[in-house]
Amino acid sequence: MIKQAIIPLAGLGTRLLPLTSVIPKELLPINGRAGIEYILDECIEAGIKEFIFVISNKKKIIKKYFFNDKFFNKIIKKKSKDKRLKSEFAKIKKYKKMIKFVYQNKPKGTGDALLKCEKLVKGNYFLFLLPDDLIIKKNCSREMIRLHKKYNSSIIASKKVLKKDVSRWGIFKIKRFKKNNFHIKDVVEKPSIKKAPSNYAVIGRYILPKNLFQILRKQKPGQGGEIHITDAIRKLIKDRYKFMGHIFSGRYIDCGTMNGYIKSSLEISKLKLWKFL
Repeated sequence: MIKQAIIPLAGLGTRLLPLTSVIPKELLPINGRAGIEYILDECIEAGIKEFIFVISNKKKIIKKYFFNDKFFNKIIKKKSKDKRLKSEFAKIKKYKKMIKFVYQNKPKGTGDALLKCEKLVKGNYFLFLLPDDLIIKKNCSREMIRLHKKYNSSIIASKKVLKKDVSRWGIFKIKRFKKNNFHIKDVVEKPSIKKAPSNYAVIGRYILPKNLFQILRKQKPGQGGEIHITDAIRKLIKDRYKFMGHIFSGRYIDCGTMNGYIKSSLEISKLKLWKFL
């Protein structure tokens, strides 16, 4: 059973400047809640029991957000009749019990962020989520965990993109297709339109094997001097480890851009409105 999720939060959030010069992008409000809370709820509904947050010293405010009991208790005493506040603080206390922190103080890539978590990972597989990628309407992590149980395979989320946009994404080379799932033959980072092996893109939800750490430890920095998980995944695929792509059925929003961030609040507010109609 997959019970742990790793979420890298040490990034600078430059695409959301100037907002992120003051507030970490993961704490920016989306329809009245910190954006990271939607990711946590997705994972908890999928059966995750423990989170490993990768943060930097510059983003310690994320830890303070979840571990600020004195402030919470003081406010609740003053506003004891405020049901909304009580409900929100109760959720944060619930999250707090499930979170552990590790630090990545230099931006050396997603692979380096994963390596910081190696000693804390217990099971043979774990969930890895990129917080910029918000998926609503359907629980993508739950779909992937079900697929993992069925095929005992590593899983990566995917969505079909326009051919003209393939150079913006990591793109899968597909071996066999079955309904909304396929076997992954390779992953190509931001190919040209002519060289793209498909138009199925990598999305920030992964179920990864623990032996990925062995590859990452030996891996030399790639583009930009960073250690990329894509390079480690390609090595495992080459060594005949099974990886499957899953085309999720939810709605994808890139919250790491200003347009995506604004759109996420609008989309979620629509969902909440429909629940009351």
